[in-house]
Amino acid sequence: MLLFCGTMNKIAFRLGGCKEEGFRLVNWFPGHMAKTKRLILENIKLVDVVLELVDARLPISSRNPLLQEILGGKPSVLILNKADLAEEEETRQWLNYYSQQGFPILVFNALKNQGRNEKKKILDLVRNQAKNVLARRLARGIRNQVIRLMVLGIPNVGKSTMINNLTGRGVTETADRPGVTRGKQWVRLEGDVELLDMPGILWPKFADPVIGFKLAATGAIREMVYDSLELSLWLVDWLLQHKPGRIAQRYQVEEKQEPVAVLTEICRKRGFLVSGGEVDLEKGAGIFLAEYRGGKLGRVTMDLLTGEAKC
Repeated sequence: MLLFCGTMNKIAFRLGGCKEEGFRLVNWFPGHMAKTKRLILENIKLVDVVLELVDARLPISSRNPLLQEILGGKPSVLILNKADLAEEEETRQWLNYYSQQGFPILVFNALKNQGRNEKKKILDLVRNQAKNVLARRLARGIRNQVIRLMVLGIPNVGKSTMINNLTGRGVTETADRPGVTRGKQWVRLEGDVELLDMPGILWPKFADPVIGFKLAATGAIREMVYDSLELSLWLVDWLLQHKPGRIAQRYQVEEKQEPVAVLTEICRKRGFLVSGGEVDLEKGAGIFLAEYRGGKLGRVTMDLLTGEAKC
């Protein structure tokens, strides 16, 4: 069984040897995350609506619980981003789940949805959420009103890419790794909407260790704080349990084995060998994680909704 153990400065993954009641949940909060939290608190009063992006593969696990405390009653719009990497039926269920709770919500894929219809849907929701604020301003005689929008989410959820698509030009630095956006940036979307892009922010302690695994597997956590081999073994194990057939279809290997045997066979199939004919598990782990994140194993939703929200 794969267990999740933590230290103050590193997310460590290992096979067995750690009893559930004995291991510590990950407890880390890098300095730049604390700085981002302060930045959000300083600027939240300047905005009218918050656009919260979450990963459609992780509709609950990628929602930062700190944001609910920070935002209070601030109007918001929820975006399930990277929808092309998530299972369509699962995404529909999550869309219904959040809609029934009263969340203004849209499904989006920042890498592909670049047309006017997608932009219009988002801005229409934003304007609808801001109408009460605008009405109060109008009552005070303020007529030339600009809606200020803040974009928030965990690292690598696609904030900068979505902003670039909304503006139609590359105004923010983007990359397929967490932590690229360094500071706040105001961006004009349309005449009445200005947008504040903020760096991604995680939270200091994962209450459920599985959430840490999922965030690392989808690329929300920097590689320097986890072991790619251990993480890939956890991901192999998760896919064998929850999505049987995906690994066999992609790599043509036998799934009825332990995770380490499955990863070893993948490495042999790909020719990842070192001197003496031993398999290069480290290289195989990196390739496996990259192919999962890139959708090579098909659409995979890791937060599953069955009757009630649970991971």
